[in-house]
Amino acid sequence: MTQALLFPRWRKLARRALALAALLTAVPAFAAGLVLGSKNFTEQHLLSEITSQYLNSKGYQVTRKPDLATVILRNALVNRQLDLAWDYTGTGLIIHHGIQKKMSSEEAYATVKKLDEPLGLIWLNPAPLNNTYALAMRRVRAEAEGVRTLSDLARRVNESNESAKRWQLGFDMEFAGRPDGLKPMQQLYGMELSRPQIRQMDPGLVYNAIRDGFVDAGLVYTTDGRVKGFDLVVLQDDLGYFPAYAATPVVRRETLEANPGLADELNKLAALMDNDTMAALNAKVDIEHRPVREVASEFLRQRGLI
Repeated sequence: MTQALLFPRWRKLARRALALAALLTAVPAFAAGLVLGSKNFTEQHLLSEITSQYLNSKGYQVTRKPDLATVILRNALVNRQLDLAWDYTGTGLIIHHGIQKKMSSEEAYATVKKLDEPLGLIWLNPAPLNNTYALAMRRVRAEAEGVRTLSDLARRVNESNESAKRWQLGFDMEFAGRPDGLKPMQQLYGMELSRPQIRQMDPGLVYNAIRDGFVDAGLVYTTDGRVKGFDLVVLQDDLGYFPAYAATPVVRRETLEANPGLADELNKLAALMDNDTMAALNAKVDIEHRPVREVASEFLRQRGLI
């Protein structure tokens, strides 16, 4: 074959190679995949689904590991079984590091961020979302009993112990055994509860139990859409027991290093997650009974993110 015939073929192959190289450089280089963990309640399901859909649209390959208990999720991050998760500053302080000292939300974030860095866990920007615990009652019942604060609740619970009908309170099983949970709250407020007065159940069932009068009061998350939807009143934590729980993306350092731009994408999502937004999303799932995937996709489209 003559050079005249070979050169055009070489030039054609060279153009193809250059086109392929340009295509490859236009696509971000990601690690083999991201494993995203989440806990076992609606808000976490939504945060995980929103994050997964958003990152998938950016070219990341995301595998979700849902419904993990707090301690299991944490251990999975530390042991490199997960790459990222949404966690809460109050949980980081009390559960992960055993710090009981009262702090502002800013101090709590700075503290957990600093303590987790040696473990290779990076707390990105916190969302303006404080999903702290609270106790709630049916509004009509709280008004009739004159209960506005946790001190009021403790007084009425203790008074009921002298009567035939003792008050019963609903809690999820995790809170009942956490070091920042039921027992220290009882101690602070002087609330006397015998074992039969403590009803343990799935977190989502507590709201229905309050609404239906199965319990007199119960533990809720302040951003849960059922608080407003079921006309519950959140009792004021007048002695400041519950810390701030700012939702924050937590990512392994090597995951961030292997995926330039991932931190910016997650911080963009976090900035959109405030209490009102999250409560509305939670309500669509828990009250309107819409699928988490559908609600997440709708949110992302409305914000122009996918």
